[in-house]
Amino acid sequence: MTAIITAAELTGESAGPRPPVLLDVRYRLGGPPGRPEYEAGHLPGAVYVDLDAELAGPPGAGGRHPLPDLGVFGAAMRRAGVGADTPVVTYDGGLGWAAARAWWLLRWTGHGDVRVLDGGLAGWTGPLSTEIPAPAEGDFRPEPGGLPLLDADGAAALAREGLLLDARAAERYRGDVEPIDRIGGHIPGAVSAPTAENMAENGTFRPAPELAARFAALGATGRDVGVYCGSGVSAAQQVLALELAGIRAALYAGSWSEWSEDPARPVAKGPDPR
Repeated sequence: MTAIITAAELTGESAGPRPPVLLDVRYRLGGPPGRPEYEAGHLPGAVYVDLDAELAGPPGAGGRHPLPDLGVFGAAMRRAGVGADTPVVTYDGGLGWAAARAWWLLRWTGHGDVRVLDGGLAGWTGPLSTEIPAPAEGDFRPEPGGLPLLDADGAAALAREGLLLDARAAERYRGDVEPIDRIGGHIPGAVSAPTAENMAENGTFRPAPELAARFAALGATGRDVGVYCGSGVSAAQQVLALELAGIRAALYAGSWSEWSEDPARPVAKGPDPR
C-alpha cells in the first residue's frame, strides 16, 4: 500500500464498503488555527485535528513541536473515529507537512493503514461540507515503535555514520537567516534537502522514480537515513517522500528547535555539511 492517495481514488473509496476516516489537519506556522478554515468548508465527514494541541506536546526543552502525550493523541484519534483496523486519510492545505505529521504519528504508534491526500485540499475537486460530523468512538490505542525515531544523540551519530537530511529551506540550513530558533545553521554532517524539492509544480508529490533519483543523488543508497527540520513537522513530509521512494527513514522529532537550544551542541554554517 502506498502512503498517498489521489483525490479520485479517495472519492471512490469514500463511496465503498470501507470508507476511510478523514482527518483535516490544516495548519500554518505562525498563522491562525486551522479550525475556522475547517468550519468554513472541509471534505465531507472529515474531523478536524489540532496539530499544536493534539499532534504535539507543549513547546519546551524538547523543541517547538515535541511528540504529543500518547494519552492526548490516542484520545484525539478515537474521537475522530479511528479504529485499529479502519483506513485513515489525512489532509492539509496542500504542502503535506501537517498531514504527514498525522500520518507519521499514526504509523509510529502502530496503525498500518494511513495515507496522505496527495495535493491536499487544493487538489480536491469534490464538494465541501460545513457539517461537523460526530463519528462513533474509535478503538485505536497507540503503541510506539512502528517507525524509527531519533533523539539528539542519535541524530548526531547518524550525521557521522549514515545520512542525516535537513528538510528546511537552504538559507536556514546555511545559517543565512533564522527567523524562529535561537541560532542559525545545521547539525554538523547533515545534508541540505529542502522539502519543496519533493513536490511537483501542481502541488502533488513527484513520481516515485524521481524521488528515488533525488535521494540517491543525496547519498541515501545503502545507508541508514534520518530527517530533521525546524520542529519535526515538515521533516515528516520528507520521511513520507522517502517512503514513496522505497527508503525507510528515521525522524528526529526534536529537530533544530531542540538541537539549537543547547549551547553545548555544535553548529555548522555554510553550504557544506561540516
